[in-house]
Parts: sequence; C-alpha cells; structure tokens
Amino acid sequence: MTLAIEITTFQLNGCTCAEFIAANAELDVWLARQPGFQSRTMAEQKDGTIVDMLFWDSVAQGTASMHRLMDELRDSPVHGMIDQDTVSWSIAPVRHRV
Repeated sequence: MTLAIEITTFQLNGCTCAEFIAANAELDVWLARQPGFQSRTMAEQKDGTIVDMLFWDSVAQGTASMHRLMDELRDSPVHGMIDQDTVSWSIAPVRHRV
C-alpha cells in the first residue's frame, strides 16, 4: 500500500468555518471507521476557501470511501453548506514525507 493524500477545496455556502466544522461531527465519526483512514485536517485560507485534507493508506481506499460517503451520507446537512460549484477534489499517492 502507498500512502495517499486527498485534497478537497471549496467555498462555504452562507455559513462560517466554525459552523461547518461543527456540522462535520457525524462525518468525522464516519470517516474514522473507514478502512485505510489515517487523519483529516481542515484549513481556511484568507479568501475563505476551505482546504480539507485526508490521509489514507492508499488511493483505492480513499476513493472508495469518497464514493461511500456520497451514498451513505447523502442527506447530511454538510453538503448544503458547501458551494458545490467551487468544489475541487483530488487524491494522489504520496511521493515524499518528512
């Protein structure tokens, strides 16, 4: 297995970063149960862009979990808090880590 990093960036849809993080409590619990999940970190850039980074044991596990999330948590209020037109998602194998 190769360590993978998933990076999603987006703008929020009429809520604060603090409100968005609070709404992610259910999602964080769900993520912690997913095969290959290692960690999640969120940041807010000066322009309000949210950077959501997840580390996985592999690209395949991260990708599979993303598809399950969109199915199993499709009714989560978190989705409505995101301006969907601004979402950029990627996942890639890590090539270097210190």
